[in-house]
Amino acid sequence: MARLLVQNKDVVVRLSWREALLARRKEVRVPLADVREARVETDWWRTLRGVSERGRWRPGRFCMGTWRHAGGVDFVAVGAPGPVAVVDLFPGRRFARLSVSTVDPEGAVLAVRLAARWAREGTGPLGGGQRHEPPRNGGGDEREKRSTTSA
Repeated sequence: MARLLVQNKDVVVRLSWREALLARRKEVRVPLADVREARVETDWWRTLRGVSERGRWRPGRFCMGTWRHAGGVDFVAVGAPGPVAVVDLFPGRRFARLSVSTVDPEGAVLAVRLAARWAREGTGPLGGGQRHEPPRNGGGDEREKRSTTSA
């Protein structure tokens, strides 16, 4: 089954070897800065838009590859039945949407949302923002407080 991961500053879709054969690619990488929204869709077929461009599909069973529609191109790796992790991207990017059937779609979506927010705000472990460090003396030594106030 496909995996939706956050790796460095990218959202990565990793496919199993069977899925890679059907989709004709091993993985898809998208920068976190391109993520507009991430959500879970309960019905896998609702994530499909347009017509199959490259890859394989079997009606009612699975869809792997790219789908072209009026708004651009979507990458899909979905299988019936079950929920799907959907990552919508900003217009003008390589893909308009990533739709992935994964073991834990809620967890994957939560990870993408959090990492995308950190990337936008420049905070957190991925953004390179300021880190919070505890005081060196363990939280407040009276001698240090007196020495800084008397000087």
